[in-house]
Amino acid sequence: MTTPTVAESLPNRSNRAAAKKAHQMARVRSILLPLFGVLLIFAIWWLSIIGFEIEKFLLPSPADVWSSFMLNPQFIMVQTWVTLVETLQGLILAILIAVPLATIIASSKVVEQMIYPLLLAINAAPKVAIAPLLVVWMGFGQAPKVVMVVLLCFFPIVLATTVGLRSTPSEFIELAKSLGSNSLETFMKFRAPFALEQIFVGLKTAISLAVIGAVIAEFVGANQGLGYLIVQSGASANTALAFVAIVLLAIISIVLFYGLVLIEKLLIPWAESQRAK
Repeated sequence: MTTPTVAESLPNRSNRAAAKKAHQMARVRSILLPLFGVLLIFAIWWLSIIGFEIEKFLLPSPADVWSSFMLNPQFIMVQTWVTLVETLQGLILAILIAVPLATIIASSKVVEQMIYPLLLAINAAPKVAIAPLLVVWMGFGQAPKVVMVVLLCFFPIVLATTVGLRSTPSEFIELAKSLGSNSLETFMKFRAPFALEQIFVGLKTAISLAVIGAVIAEFVGANQGLGYLIVQSGASANTALAFVAIVLLAIISIVLFYGLVLIEKLLIPWAESQRAK
């Protein structure tokens, strides 16, 4: 057995160093580019107000929005927490319902033909029209907000999970059968791992819809939350406070989305490398 010479090992070292440097640069870009995008939007926002001389009550400047937040930050953060809890509760409940249902649909054509038209009908129903009914049925508490989030998140998760469970290559299913695996073992070892990437696609779609669902329900009937804050600020013509709530809703969506991306990287690290190719 021959050992590599110094000349042969140098290219390998240089390749590893180049790959490491490229990875570090990609990580830096993934942080700096979004920050640059946010700063660019704020700059355009501010310059538009100055250039077109827009009145504060029509479009507040970023400084006005910050000042409005600092007037009562504790109260505003309490409203943010209320909306965040409603969003997370609804999203988790949607996952707990949608994933098992998608598993049943993916495993049975009869169930799919029986349930899928009903799911399409529920998804097609305008959720804004359903929100007042939820208030009538459930009151002004947290329940209608959570249900609204479930209604908006449910279908994307079911659809993505069903597609993912059916994407398992047939040769792997045949391999599982030849090894004597039962249905549960086949699902856990083959179908579920192959479905994870598609499931996360559905979850990423549902994340933004979850925040929208919570706010829609708060618009219709609530006494707390960021949606309630927007309604109250509109009634008092406090545009800056409405923008505070909108910015916080955007931050919630971004944090939840990238939190989901982090979980995806931990559970299926091979997916990112495949997309990079």
